[in-house]
Amino acid sequence: MRIEAARAGSGGAERYWRNTLHVVFAVTVLRLFWLALARADLYPDEAQYWWWSLHPAFGYYSKPPLVAWLIALSTAIFGESELAIRVGAPLLHFATALVVFALARRLYGERVAAWSAVIYVTLPGVSASAIIMSTDAPLLFFWTLALLSFARAREAGGGRWWIAVGVAAGFGLLAKYAMAYWLVSALLYLIAFRDERRHLRPYLGAVALALAIYAPNFAWNLAHGFASYHHTADNAAFHGLVFHPGHFLRFFGSQFGVFGPLLFAALIGMVAQARRVFGDRRAALLAFFALPTLAMMFVVSLLSRAEPNWAAPTYVAATVLVVAWLLERGWRWVVTWSLALHVTAAVALLELGDVARATGWALPAKYDVLHRLRGYRQLGQAVTGMLREHPGAVLLAEDRETMAALLYYVRPHPMNALKWNGDDNLPHDQFDIDAKPESYVGDDFLLVSPNPDIARIVSRFADSGAVGHITIPLGGGDARSYVVRYLTGFKGYR
Repeated sequence: MRIEAARAGSGGAERYWRNTLHVVFAVTVLRLFWLALARADLYPDEAQYWWWSLHPAFGYYSKPPLVAWLIALSTAIFGESELAIRVGAPLLHFATALVVFALARRLYGERVAAWSAVIYVTLPGVSASAIIMSTDAPLLFFWTLALLSFARAREAGGGRWWIAVGVAAGFGLLAKYAMAYWLVSALLYLIAFRDERRHLRPYLGAVALALAIYAPNFAWNLAHGFASYHHTADNAAFHGLVFHPGHFLRFFGSQFGVFGPLLFAALIGMVAQARRVFGDRRAALLAFFALPTLAMMFVVSLLSRAEPNWAAPTYVAATVLVVAWLLERGWRWVVTWSLALHVTAAVALLELGDVARATGWALPAKYDVLHRLRGYRQLGQAVTGMLREHPGAVLLAEDRETMAALLYYVRPHPMNALKWNGDDNLPHDQFDIDAKPESYVGDDFLLVSPNPDIARIVSRFADSGAVGHITIPLGGGDARSYVVRYLTGFKGYR
């Protein structure tokens, strides 16, 4: 079925595209400048992905491999600075915004396309995602590319676009397993409408191509006891039919922050008028790629817990859907105010801590969005000095986050470090999978732990030195503390 959309004249169309490109490019350049100048420390997850990038594989304990591959590419080009590790995030969101433009233009025309792309690139959730290298940035790009390809493939003469659907979905699965929601959404849409069911066969062909692209990660999981799948299931943490209304309300409230308060309120309003709103096939298409995933996350939050970003793919289609709905009703002021609110909030939240420090005011840690990105460089510098005092000692960290941060911030990088896993000797992360603790028997270690209770670790060594402490002030009255101890003669875990 060919989806007809209003078209502007060639001059107007070019102007919409050019202005959109300029705005999205400017936002991206500002984000890159901020990343270069802000000196925000890597979050431990980012440091972990960087470590993975040094050990190329088709899979890792908690995630598919694409994020590590992207970091390997960017650091090969730009070095191993924080900016080099993170540069892929704003660039991917830049590309995603342009694909959003193409999708919205195909469905609704240039005006909706321009507003949708600009709104997308300034969404609060995207602003947060664009300064952190995570699996969300590549997921959203391939999700959007698959959706555009899906819209094109269903048009007359669009058969070749099914190949693009399969390729985008396959790489989306290599980015994050949540891409499976896209495949389910597409299937539900094709089944829901009788005239769409003729596309089921090429859709299944696209799925087969996607699974072929994804297959190396499945093979990795098969060889490692399906570690990633078990980790993903454990994240949901279902424990029977037990309701958690508090978790649900927190997740529900967080979506006003992820999508923006006005836009999320508008989305709720659209759902309330579902029969009338989604009678338009274009709106129905977008709704199928937004609402099922969002509804599932609400259920997960009620039965267990859900992080605010777990519904992020929802807001690709939802952005076009809501913007088109508002503009068609003459409510451009809502879109304009949303844009202004998102930009103001992003600038205020990212700069509030620096402004507070410049004026001598201590911003409480709970209001500092960068609070979790502070202190790791200082920790690395302190541990670097202690390792120099104990030449030959191997770095030992008790937890994954400390291990990842120290691997990046200790210089030179401690390539032979070990993460403690002597309590149950089961794999809890990639460090445990890769570790060979038996090869360290008899070695000396420098233990760094955020947990002061280290007696069980000390008991597995022949001797130990005095207990040291590292305290990293984080601002706002908060600090991060570590116990450090020199241990000699490792006996092994058992």
